[in-house]
Amino acid sequence: MIQAVIFDLDGTLLNTCDDLGAALNHTLESHGLPPVTKEVYSPAISNGVKALLEVGFKDTLLMHDEQLLRQSVLDYYANNIAVYSHCFAGIAQLLDTLNSRGIKIGIMTNKPTFLTLPLLERIEELKNIEVVVCGDTLDEAKPSPKPLLHAAQQLAVNPQHCFYVGDAARDIEAAKAANMRSVAALWGYVPSQEIALSWDADLNLTNPESLIAHI
Repeated sequence: MIQAVIFDLDGTLLNTCDDLGAALNHTLESHGLPPVTKEVYSPAISNGVKALLEVGFKDTLLMHDEQLLRQSVLDYYANNIAVYSHCFAGIAQLLDTLNSRGIKIGIMTNKPTFLTLPLLERIEELKNIEVVVCGDTLDEAKPSPKPLLHAAQQLAVNPQHCFYVGDAARDIEAAKAANMRSVAALWGYVPSQEIALSWDADLNLTNPESLIAHI
């Protein structure tokens, strides 16, 4: 019996692609390089700032101080954190249904706290979710199961009675290690559906609302 659903944030609950892409392009342009398109930066979103820098700067990345570039992206993003970001279609309806059925809701993201909490405050559908575990909440982040186990503890539910929904391989790996049921969010930033299916999640869903049929 499912008692709680824990979600990844970027690429699962929220489409943050264009805000992160804008931060990358700001940094590229400040170094005299052309911006990259959404088709280029969106597959890198779930893999963090380093992956964004790699697709933006390509071979020239070795010519720069990567830490300074990273800080540039983060600074711009922190100051423009929810210009374009919004919930994926169907997320609001899914959350409403979970609430109406008494299913607990949590968030476990590798995004750091200083970015996660201000972002959630700006998103009406997510601002009242009380259990939020970030990448720096503990001494380990995903794919370690520790943050998911911590989230389950905060929700006061057995991990076996939780779904964890995410759009990256490490999400599925962490869920399995935490003994939770894993759900691949194929609507998110998955590299491709074929690759996502190879993660062998318990469920592979193409839209958020389809999760309801499995609870």
